[in-house]
Amino acid sequence: MDARAINAKLRVGQVPDPDELAWFAQGLADGTVTAAQAGAFAMGVCIQGLDAAGRAALTLAMRDSGRVLDWDMDAPVIDKHSTGGVGDCASLVLAPALAACGAYVPMISGRGLGHTGGTLDKLEAIPGFQTGLDEARFRAVVAETGAAIVSASADIAPADKRLYAIRDVTGTVESLDLITASILSKKLAAGLECLLLDVKVGSGAFMKSIEDARALAHALVGTANAAGCKTSALITDMDQPLAPSLGNALEIDAVLRVLSGQVKGRLYDLSVALAGEVLALSGLASDAAVGCTRIAAAIDDGRAAERFGAMVYAQGGPLGFVENWDRFLPEAPVIREVPAPETGIINGFDGEALGLAVVALGGGRQVESDVVDPAVGLSDMVPLGAKVTKGQPLARVHAAREGQADRAVAAVQEAVRIGAAGPIPDLIRERIA
Repeated sequence: MDARAINAKLRVGQVPDPDELAWFAQGLADGTVTAAQAGAFAMGVCIQGLDAAGRAALTLAMRDSGRVLDWDMDAPVIDKHSTGGVGDCASLVLAPALAACGAYVPMISGRGLGHTGGTLDKLEAIPGFQTGLDEARFRAVVAETGAAIVSASADIAPADKRLYAIRDVTGTVESLDLITASILSKKLAAGLECLLLDVKVGSGAFMKSIEDARALAHALVGTANAAGCKTSALITDMDQPLAPSLGNALEIDAVLRVLSGQVKGRLYDLSVALAGEVLALSGLASDAAVGCTRIAAAIDDGRAAERFGAMVYAQGGPLGFVENWDRFLPEAPVIREVPAPETGIINGFDGEALGLAVVALGGGRQVESDVVDPAVGLSDMVPLGAKVTKGQPLARVHAAREGQADRAVAAVQEAVRIGAAGPIPDLIRERIA
């Protein structure tokens, strides 16, 4: 076997057989496959696609390229994963809330991908927070606090770790097959009993249409259940940012405002809905409605915030972060309001353009070696349906330099549509069992 022959198959629309995909995944992990060959493979899969059997074979090959964890806990080991969107920091609300309700949540997460933010990049805006825990420390934090959010270690799905970075910079993110294999290789390697998938749809998601989102949800749910992990999915709206902030430190601030009881809104509502579903899936609640009630109580009475603080401290962050988070998070030196160019109703967003504006500010990566600036981004985004007058702020830009702020202001004005009132999509579009 060799990478050239496998890529040649993909080029003409043939699906490599399971042995070839296993060889390629191992080559990604051990360096036998070069970066150029990996990029060609990603492009071939993105353009030609795999069938269901090929997608499952690639997922399991990437899982088996490294170590697969096993847990022996006194309660279900569960997780949730989002396919990515803008202002999507629900995992940071949901993980400690689930832990407060008696679950164990060993969450292996990723970095920013394309126009979407990464959970790990957000957490690393917290001074001292360590995402690269070894297995022993990972297990200890989960046992102590109920939740840990970490990067995949060198021996957890190493094939995905390498392909993930290549996809980010080669324009091959938006592939149903590669998204499925990337998400599930890490989640299955984490040894989960139950998994809930949050499949985003809309202008700020990778899947722009409900048909594409539905196809991805079915691919994920079918592949994961076939591998022995009880899994279901919600298809949720990403036609507007989930939180009113986009950017790493700014989204941590949004999370703490929810956990501290200062605000409720889309981020709170979706976090409760997702966590309620996974509690029911795991058997920790009799149904999703009961699960939602338990999760809401854990957030509202402060138990989820306590778990978040304990997790932050256990992973190297400051003691007392939850009580004084605004003292610890970095702030951008340039803050600029984005004036509305006209009077009217906010009736749409180009969510991908908003995400790319944050990347251009330095809040994401344009090449693999880029260093992320945790302080930059957008805050105080106006929601869909809001009435604005000319000159009223649509958002605030947080930038490192004046020129970057100028460009971001123009990008946001271009990405926000103002006109007559339009429909506001439901937060939860569909459930896929």
